[in-house]
Amino acid sequence: MVQGISFAYAPLPPEVESLRSDVRRFLHEASKDGLLAPSAEGGAVRFNRDFSRRLAAKGWIGMTWPRIYGGHERSHLERFIVNEELLFAGAPLTAHFTADRQSGPMLLKYASEDIKRDILPRICAGECTFSIGMSEPGSGSDLFAASSKAVPDGNGWRLSGRKVWTSTAHLADYMIGIFRTAPATRENRRHGLSQFLVDLSAEGISVNPIRYPSGDHHFNEVVLDDAFVPGDHLLGERDMAWRQATSELAYERSGPERFLETIAVLVELVRILGETPDRYAAIGLGRLIAGLQTLRHMSVAVAGMLARGLEPATEASVVKDLGTAWEQALPAIARDLAEGVGEPEARLRFEHALARAILIAPKLTIQGGTTEILRGIIARGLGLR
Repeated sequence: MVQGISFAYAPLPPEVESLRSDVRRFLHEASKDGLLAPSAEGGAVRFNRDFSRRLAAKGWIGMTWPRIYGGHERSHLERFIVNEELLFAGAPLTAHFTADRQSGPMLLKYASEDIKRDILPRICAGECTFSIGMSEPGSGSDLFAASSKAVPDGNGWRLSGRKVWTSTAHLADYMIGIFRTAPATRENRRHGLSQFLVDLSAEGISVNPIRYPSGDHHFNEVVLDDAFVPGDHLLGERDMAWRQATSELAYERSGPERFLETIAVLVELVRILGETPDRYAAIGLGRLIAGLQTLRHMSVAVAGMLARGLEPATEASVVKDLGTAWEQALPAIARDLAEGVGEPEARLRFEHALARAILIAPKLTIQGGTTEILRGIIARGLGLR
């Protein structure tokens, strides 16, 4: 039977929208203080602990988490507004974003009380950076083909293997990774995988850069050679991480970051076309903005589902798939619409944003799951496989 996918959208309530003005004032002050890089920039310039600490002082990291762990018990929709404004402004979020978006919620759900009381307040203070260790050489986005192993050793575990496409691991304090703790079964190839909290400063762990064509360094290979982790760093149920990872990816794949990473191109396109673009350019620009607005409505809908305690893995995969397609198509469409127009200064800003977007476009398909994997998840969600 074919099942449905729901994106029930409701306008953001006025009390949530009022937060937007506060964020814009904050960004204005941060810009005056030199804490905002141009939105067309990427890589290391977006890793800024000082900015994360200032954001934390406003209560905008760990917004939805319990106060007992340093959180603020605000809504997922309020968090959406904050992140939408920060991403649109090109704010340097890398130092805290993964921890805030998905690692923290995973620890809230599956970590021991001692770990939660130790690490979560540090995330909320903008002092703790996380990376995600899922993909491996030869398996890519097929998480259930992971071969990196965790072997019991006294009161802990020994980890061995390699993780790739591990964002900001060279700057991170911790990684949450998937490791094989038992063989897969014939009935369930997902069986036998467990999640671990890994201190990246531990002996036996090395981090090697994987650079973009632009030269930026964001992705990494993490090599684990008999690295020890304590027993309570096993997160959740042994051998059943596939259930947990499904929930985690709903956080990773559905936010506005999945369609705003190259937004500088659209911003500069609007500027270069001016207030009276010709008919061809106006139609093309309208189509781009209509696509962006549709993605935004879908992302807000997923945020609403998360707020209700649901795990919209299928809907999140749709947002990520369509968001990646929109972002990757944007540079070519924008270059065509902007041909032969614009003053020299505006033209220079546009070309700079365009060049960066073209160079990072290939990695958009990799991060958060490849198109093929996402469409497989969507097909399962629809009951088609």
